[in-house]
Amino acid sequence: MSRKPKLERFKENVSAKYQIYNSIFMTLPFDGISNTGVLLPLFSEICEKGYALDKNPSEIVKKFFERYVEKDKTEAEKIDLLFRFIQYIERQVVLFDAVEDASFAIVNNMDGRGTLRNIKEEAEEKHKLEALKTYLKRFKIRPVLTAHPTQFYPGQVLGIITDLAEAIEKDDLLAIKKLLAQLGKTPFFKKEKPTPYDEAVSLIWYLENVFYHSASKIYNYIQQNIFKDEEIDNQVIDLGFWPGGDRDGNPFVTTEITLKVAERLRSTILLNYYRDIRKLKRRLTFDGVEKRLARLERMLYDNVYLRKEEGMLSLTAFEEELKAIKAVIVEKHQSLFSAEIEDLINKVKLFGYHFAMLDIRQDSRVHAGVFENIVDVMKSKGNSLFLEEYAKATPEEKVEMLTNISEVIQPEYFNEEITHSTVSSIYAMKTIQERNGERGANRYIISNNQSAVHVMEAFTMLRLCNWQQPAVDVSPLFETVPDLQAAQAVMRTLYENEAYAAHLKRRGMKQYIMLGFSDGTKDGGYLMANWSIFKAKEELTAISREYGIKVIFFDGRGGPPARGGGKTHQFYASLGNTVEDEEIQLTVQGQTISSNFGTLESCQYNLEQLLSSGISNEIFSSAKAEFSQESKETMEKLATVSYDTYVAFKKHPMFLPYLERMSTLKYYAKTNIGSRPSKRSKSKEFNFSDLRAIPFVGSWSQLKQNVPGFYGVGTALEHMEKNGEFDQVVNLYKNSAFFRTLLENSMMSLTKSFFKLTAYMKENEEFGGFWTIIFEEYERTKRMLLKLTGYQELMENQKAGKASIHAREKIVLPLLTIQQYALRKIQELQKDPNANEEELKTFEKMVTRSLFGNINASRNSA
Repeated sequence: MSRKPKLERFKENVSAKYQIYNSIFMTLPFDGISNTGVLLPLFSEICEKGYALDKNPSEIVKKFFERYVEKDKTEAEKIDLLFRFIQYIERQVVLFDAVEDASFAIVNNMDGRGTLRNIKEEAEEKHKLEALKTYLKRFKIRPVLTAHPTQFYPGQVLGIITDLAEAIEKDDLLAIKKLLAQLGKTPFFKKEKPTPYDEAVSLIWYLENVFYHSASKIYNYIQQNIFKDEEIDNQVIDLGFWPGGDRDGNPFVTTEITLKVAERLRSTILLNYYRDIRKLKRRLTFDGVEKRLARLERMLYDNVYLRKEEGMLSLTAFEEELKAIKAVIVEKHQSLFSAEIEDLINKVKLFGYHFAMLDIRQDSRVHAGVFENIVDVMKSKGNSLFLEEYAKATPEEKVEMLTNISEVIQPEYFNEEITHSTVSSIYAMKTIQERNGERGANRYIISNNQSAVHVMEAFTMLRLCNWQQPAVDVSPLFETVPDLQAAQAVMRTLYENEAYAAHLKRRGMKQYIMLGFSDGTKDGGYLMANWSIFKAKEELTAISREYGIKVIFFDGRGGPPARGGGKTHQFYASLGNTVEDEEIQLTVQGQTISSNFGTLESCQYNLEQLLSSGISNEIFSSAKAEFSQESKETMEKLATVSYDTYVAFKKHPMFLPYLERMSTLKYYAKTNIGSRPSKRSKSKEFNFSDLRAIPFVGSWSQLKQNVPGFYGVGTALEHMEKNGEFDQVVNLYKNSAFFRTLLENSMMSLTKSFFKLTAYMKENEEFGGFWTIIFEEYERTKRMLLKLTGYQELMENQKAGKASIHAREKIVLPLLTIQQYALRKIQELQKDPNANEEELKTFEKMVTRSLFGNINASRNSA
């Protein structure tokens, strides 16, 4: 490990290498025209100089054509050149990703702060090894992979990134050149939307090739070095999975797809075990074990390749057989290769026959309609579920009515498609548990959960599906600020309900509660969303402890700070002891999967950071309580002012028109990157509540105005300054790791903003005033954050991270210029009654194509 500072390691191993390989890439005539690679650096230079001189994107593109493109070129040829630039820039982003992946272990200290080795050494030094062992016997992390579309790379491009990273690591110039040429020829643009099954298959690639090895390596280290080979009755790392199970707003997820995804997860883990058994067979060639291994090999081969079920051992029997083989090796063969067989035993413990735990999720509004339909259909069959009319009952009466119910329903009872699919999805969970084990699908999440009725309806539907004692955890998802505020009262009602309390007892007195960041940020602004979640966690921890229930929080963190992401491990290490910390569970999606878990090194490093954040919060944290009363009051004031500021901004008459007409929002649906529709309802009307968080946040990102990550923060800080209360904010910043982490993430959003790109909008008659409001809040937030932190520049304490952001921003600046140029052309053409329809379509295609590279370049936002 180099002793040089992280920034120096980044410059030498990422920046310098990228420049070398990019110069090779630029000489490759992959589009049959050699001058694209020559002209792009010139265009980049014109962009940088142009913005420095306050030129707008149209002026910059015009100047470039005047200076470097022959006068006799037609408009069509010029447009063609801009499309080729887009192609090159997309691939430059891929190249940068590959160089960064290849250098991960050099730039990040794999034995440094937050790694398991570091944690173990700190525990030994502070005489806390026993406390660490006790904690690891019950503590778990569960990253949950979701297919939410923030990643534009098709599967084949992900494969090229992996191969490129390997070739760069070995400095294999010939292989690098070939792979760059392959990259140039490989299409990025998806002509058809992926199905939920396609999304699942692309994410299972990470499970099979990365998590399988990294998670088991961590588990082996814990067992061998912390527990000294003593058996641990805890997986420590679970993996969660949403594609194929997440029905919320996705009409394309069917029961057939859910079952197909579960089967693919099962066959993939069996295939991985089969490969490992084959390797073991080459080593364990001894009497008493050779034939036993051959039998396991045949069993797995028959199941994976021939789909033969007979002879398939149960999971328990499979694990016992591996342990028996290990016992023979230890007793009769001097423990030769026992570590290798132990590795496989640990993998079977971690991944079972399910590989990852498939969650089922549906919106409470859908459940409400489905439940009323169930009541009506059963009534028409002469089998009334309730004596009174359910639809007219009060919430309290509904909870009471739902408590005692013992009927059985079948999917075929229902003609209504949504009812049929909701009921059959529950029967699918039972089938998956029979095939893959209980951990295969044992959680039902209710999004947009606002009341105890919503939980009880889902719980009742489980019981109605011939499952009186469901082996399923019912998890409400509280998303918006009002929902978070009501969460404590909702859970009290449930904990006091006899049927639900009995269910919790059977489930080990554990209650899973999901808290969603993205819609919270979209609705309530950055500070209030995060503070509301923290307060809700404190309240839910207190009430759960009151009833003897262990609450386990599951965070919809996503990736970019604007969606509640940011430096994840810092966030969890900052929560203090008033928030239950039995497990850390969070969603990981899109470019955050490839950036944080895309290679063996980055996956191991980030899983260890996540583990250590829980450990340091519990074992090494000296703080008795994270927030003093004064700190809470300060935080409350800041959040309230920030919230009021954001809500007023959201209600501005230009808010929706600006997003609709000046941003790329409506182009997200055309990118074919995800199976879900880009908004919740089918209406043509542009409605804020229908907007999904990802296109919402992404549109601000494309404008380089990362509003959801900072808007309201500056005004809140300035309010305290003007009221003579800034010292309280300074104390909060000094004493609260939680607050510091929030502001660091906000700084990242500011660092990725670039208002010169859209400065032309301030002259716009309709939107000029609105653009100015955003820009002034950006300037205000930047000024106040620098004052509070004492920094001279944003992200001063994260120099390597900032260098990575700047390198990526430099790559995509020409891309954003082309995008804005095309948007301006569209606006001109839409005003012209004689506009050419084909020309309009061309520029719309240009905007859509330019979305890809910019989003992929934002991968370092987790």
